Amino acid sequence: MRSRIVSALVVAVCGLCLAGCPQRTTIAKINNDPGHFAGKEVTIAGTVSGSFGALGTGVFEIDDGTGRMWVYSQNYGVPGNGARVAVTGTIEQGFSFGGRSFATILRETQRRH
Repeated sequence: MRSRIVSALVVAVCGLCLAGCPQRTTIAKINNDPGHFAGKEVTIAGTVSGSFGALGTGVFEIDDGTGRMWVYSQNYGVPGNGARVAVTGTIEQGFSFGGRSFATILRETQRRH
């Protein structure tokens, strides 16, 4: 009886955790309709193909095989080229950093390696 209760609690907690996570989205889907995703939290995953920044703040580009997207990282550092990452954040349009302008960018709120 006790193991059933524990099992039920574990399943319930896992379900709640998954329900709160944003669904993974392809970069192509975001790039095809950035206005639809503007201000929304999404998760993308792929390989870092470029980066620049200093002192833990910067931008890096992720390639997921369907397209590329720049990610602004303010609190998580900038991963090196070739790193595989999953990033959750909010889509923004019209962003500038380091003298460069980005039409669409993901402002990072969470990262998994």
